[in-house]
Amino acid sequence: MHKHDLVYLTEDASHDAVIEHINEEAFGPGRFVRAAARIREQGPHDRTLSYVCADDGETIASVRMTPVLAGAVKGHLLGPLAVRPSHKNQGIGRELVRIAVEAARRRGSEAVILVGDPPYYGPLGFERVAYGALTFPGPVDPGRVLVVPIGEDIHARLKGTIAWRDQAADISGVSHIEPVRAAAC
Repeated sequence: MHKHDLVYLTEDASHDAVIEHINEEAFGPGRFVRAAARIREQGPHDRTLSYVCADDGETIASVRMTPVLAGAVKGHLLGPLAVRPSHKNQGIGRELVRIAVEAARRRGSEAVILVGDPPYYGPLGFERVAYGALTFPGPVDPGRVLVVPIGEDIHARLKGTIAWRDQAADISGVSHIEPVRAAAC
């Protein structure tokens, strides 16, 4: 049995090509037409809240976080989350989600939102958003829109359009926070 030497790292530009390959492998060419992809096309993801997992130096998984305004909530859209087939069902995706949500929480994000499977994401702290509360720039199954509420009255304020948010324009007063690193598994 192969012992994995897993390390979780903050994403940087050197990971772009392998992340693209991992996402292509996981989601295929149809990934670009999804509603969440339409949001990601509006502006860059936040590399300081996006992570990869490497096994013995090879990048085998990633998660990205994109700043969004969802109704009146300043949050982050989680995704894509993808793990190479050779490393699936080992808890790597769950750990990437945990790391990213905690980093967003420390950064002052009010919520982490995604479009995904409730049975997978529910145990990770995600709750369903009220049916039809958020309008995406494309079709989305409202039953798959999920949130980790971090701030106050999040569900009440998650009403309206979800779109990319320019963090540079935010007046937050939050200083740079060092990225979180998980212990090697």
